Amino acid sequence: MTATVNDEIEKAARAHQARLTKPQGSLGRLEDIACWFAARQGRVMPQALRPHIAVFAADHGVVAEGISAFPSVVTGEMVKNFARGGAAINVLARRAGATLAVVDVGVAADVADVPGVVHAKVRPGTANLLREPAMDAATCVQAMEVGRGQARAAIAAGANLLLAGDMGIGNTTASACLICALGGLAPEEVVGFGTGIDTEVREHKADVVRRALARAGRVQGEQALAELGGLEIAAMSGFYLEAAAQGVPVLVDGFIAAAAAMVAQAIRPDVTVWMLAGHVSQEKGHRLALQALGLEPLVGLGMRLGGGSGCARAQATCPSRSSCSPARLSSPVRCARCSMPEPATCLRW
Repeated sequence: MTATVNDEIEKAARAHQARLTKPQGSLGRLEDIACWFAARQGRVMPQALRPHIAVFAADHGVVAEGISAFPSVVTGEMVKNFARGGAAINVLARRAGATLAVVDVGVAADVADVPGVVHAKVRPGTANLLREPAMDAATCVQAMEVGRGQARAAIAAGANLLLAGDMGIGNTTASACLICALGGLAPEEVVGFGTGIDTEVREHKADVVRRALARAGRVQGEQALAELGGLEIAAMSGFYLEAAAQGVPVLVDGFIAAAAAMVAQAIRPDVTVWMLAGHVSQEKGHRLALQALGLEPLVGLGMRLGGGSGCARAQATCPSRSSCSPARLSSPVRCARCSMPEPATCLRW
């Protein structure tokens, strides 16, 4: 079940915006986003955001097809880097005031002795999705439950905005398969250059996606996820579904996050009312995936790093990130000490 958004609060928030000493709509989309958060927090003036980022990590059997610029061993090494605090997402999380969890849901390497990692491995990577289903249905459900559990834990700890990141060599191939299958798109429209492959490898990658789609047949929802997805993608889907069930907004990151969001949408179409798109990446099919979700990105920074980095950076644009939301930046007209207030002098920036 998905929680209900408070439309009456959103109307009240918009009415409040109209009473502030500034031209209506002069803060552009910031006003819309402030009202969006108001409706989801049930408050005309939203509380400061308390974001939590969960980075889910897993490996992919399809790497054996030569579709990545890096070997699978990099997944485990990056998980260690995350745990040490040495990756971009660590810096961005600190800047955003976000708590951060690094979750091993399916890393092929043994990282059980690495401190700072949530050890929730379902299995060490998926099967080769070109040759066989990436995972069976039970494994898929188990991986989704890891994500649900992480969402519940974060919300219980006080988070009121959830962000999911990913780490998994080969996961742009799995994500491209899901976006094509769920969005009715052709591989040529969706498959990009991932972590830096060349044109020849990209064409090969598109062919692998095409053949994997043919092998899987017409699949939707959890079946598509099991046939063509990844363990970290399944966890992210569960993370999004649980957030919506609990009534907590999520900020969707890049290409892999959008694929996970599309899976969640296929399972529960109304889940997207709890989603904001943090950014649009350079990965070719990301904008198409966001269109399928009905989401407009907050920013476009040309990023393609993954790990939740794009939405961590975009989170700084959310107007209720602190007490400086549009609702708090201006005085109401009745409180202004001027008969014809100039917005520049009445805004409390």
